[in-house]
Amino acid sequence: MGLDEESDSQMPFLDPNYVSSSSSQSSKLVLKRTGLAHIITAVIGSGVLSLAWSMAQLGWIAGPLTMLVFACVSLTSVFLLCNCYKSPDPETGPDRNGCYLDAVQKILGKRNAWFCGIAVRINFIKLAIVYTITSASSIQAIQKSNCYHDQGHKATCGYDSTRYMVIFGLIQVIVSQIPDFPNMKWLSIVAAVMSFTYSIIGSALGLAKVIGRLPFCMQLLSQNLHNNKHVQA
Repeated sequence: MGLDEESDSQMPFLDPNYVSSSSSQSSKLVLKRTGLAHIITAVIGSGVLSLAWSMAQLGWIAGPLTMLVFACVSLTSVFLLCNCYKSPDPETGPDRNGCYLDAVQKILGKRNAWFCGIAVRINFIKLAIVYTITSASSIQAIQKSNCYHDQGHKATCGYDSTRYMVIFGLIQVIVSQIPDFPNMKWLSIVAAVMSFTYSIIGSALGLAKVIGRLPFCMQLLSQNLHNNKHVQA
């Protein structure tokens, strides 16, 4: 009895590391929402902006086939990453890898993780350069479009993109100073909404272009049918 009372007096009422089931379920729900937003942003992404041009270059046969090939590659990489989430066993674990570099270090070793870290950071630098150039080109294209709309298509509308690159780069530097910026909950939601927004805008512009050319296509089709009737007669 004395030992039981002493052990009971030393035992804390609540474990400091204890997490209630309701809080764990809510955190899992938040993680699922954030993960869904990240997936939407990664799958749609800014690549959809150049999708129309790429389809125009490849055509209606090679274009959809290329999209299916890259979709299969993305699906395969997703399955591989899911198998790397737990180690050493992909089903039972027990270790969970919080990021890609952790998985590389536990599975392939520290040396390969070091090389992988260099490759990841080079990829970050490349993405920053590409997004800066693309943003400057987009702003330049908007200004040219407004100039042609106001002054006609024969006007000489020339704009330097260097200034926009500098402005966008300064904005990136300022935003990167926000503490814990990548872990903000609203960031993933905003990114997913933006991806949906310019995807819808691109689809609407493409649909408007098709509808605008529809009378010409119908006229061309009727002329071909009329010529075929004359040939058969």
